[in-house]
Amino acid sequence: MLLTSIDPFVQEFDRQFDRLAKQALGWGEAGASGAMPLDGVRRKDDVLLKFDLPGVDPDSIEVTVDRGVLSVSARREEEYGQDDRLFVRERPKGLFTRRVYLSEHLDSEKVDAAYANGVLAVRIPVIEKARPRKVEIHRAEETRSIKP
Repeated sequence: MLLTSIDPFVQEFDRQFDRLAKQALGWGEAGASGAMPLDGVRRKDDVLLKFDLPGVDPDSIEVTVDRGVLSVSARREEEYGQDDRLFVRERPKGLFTRRVYLSEHLDSEKVDAAYANGVLAVRIPVIEKARPRKVEIHRAEETRSIKP
C-alpha cells in the first residue's frame, strides 16, 4: 500500500506554476498550443525572423500583419491507428500562434515568408528613411553655413 499526504498549499503552488509556465512558453489552455521559438536578426536592409515549426504541414501556416502586429499561426496534428497506444507525448500538437509587434521603421506592406526544413523565415524590409546612411562631411573652405 502506498500512503501519500495531500498538502493544499503544494497543490495550489503546482497549479499556479503550471499556469505561469504555460503562459511563458506560449501554451494555450488544455495544452492545445505549444511554444514557437523564434530568432530575430536585424540586418542592413531588413529584419529576419525565423520560427521553428518542425512537423507542421506547410498548408496550415498563416502569416498576417494587422496594425503593426505580425501574427504567425500553424497547426500540427498527428493521427494514430486504431491499434496504436500512445505511451508518451512530449511533442505538443494543435494550434500554435505567435505575435510580434513591428516597429514603425519596418515596411509591413512588403513582408515576405518562406518555409523550409521545419523553419519559417519571415523577412520584413526596413523603410528607406530608417536605414543607416553615411553623412557627407564638407571642408570648412567649402561651406560657410556651418562653423566648427
